[in-house]
Amino acid sequence: MTTEPADERDERSNKERMLAGDLYITDAEILADQVRSQELMVAYNAAAPGDAARRRELLEELLGSIGEETEIRPPFYVDYGSRITMGARCFANFGLVALDVAPITIGDDVQIGPNVQLLTPTHPVEPGPRRDKWEAAQPITIGDNVWLGGGVVVLPGVTIGDDTVVGAGAVVTKDLPAGVLALGNPARVVRSLVDPAD
Repeated sequence: MTTEPADERDERSNKERMLAGDLYITDAEILADQVRSQELMVAYNAAAPGDAARRRELLEELLGSIGEETEIRPPFYVDYGSRITMGARCFANFGLVALDVAPITIGDDVQIGPNVQLLTPTHPVEPGPRRDKWEAAQPITIGDNVWLGGGVVVLPGVTIGDDTVVGAGAVVTKDLPAGVLALGNPARVVRSLVDPAD
């Protein structure tokens, strides 16, 4: 990821820079994408609880892809939606925030507790570029059969391995391997969940 704002020689559009994971500034093209996703998100969050077919239709239009038998309870908040792929048989409880400036990839059979945040955006720590509204993003990947407890926050660039459990309230600042229990802020592996006899 580029850490300096684009210079005059960078002829890519802001959207091209955003999609590449480089620093960019939100412009009219990016805002148009956000408006589309926000309209779909509002419609999804307002859909009648008993209208499963309409909710599914809205999720299929909003997200990049969503697997069979996956349920996301509203309210559900995204930046774009189109950069989120979610596998089969997943469940996300109330209040999922998935800021998908960069891709968010969620495997099969993932359980997501209430008020979980998946945050791909980053901002410069230097005051000048931050004041000028430069930002970037790094992808998040969540493996199969992961359980994220209530209030977990997953930061940009993190990968969580298959079969891992992240305890409630943990802040995941770096990659977690497969088959472990991680707790705390920052999240730390406290034990393996793999039976050595297997």
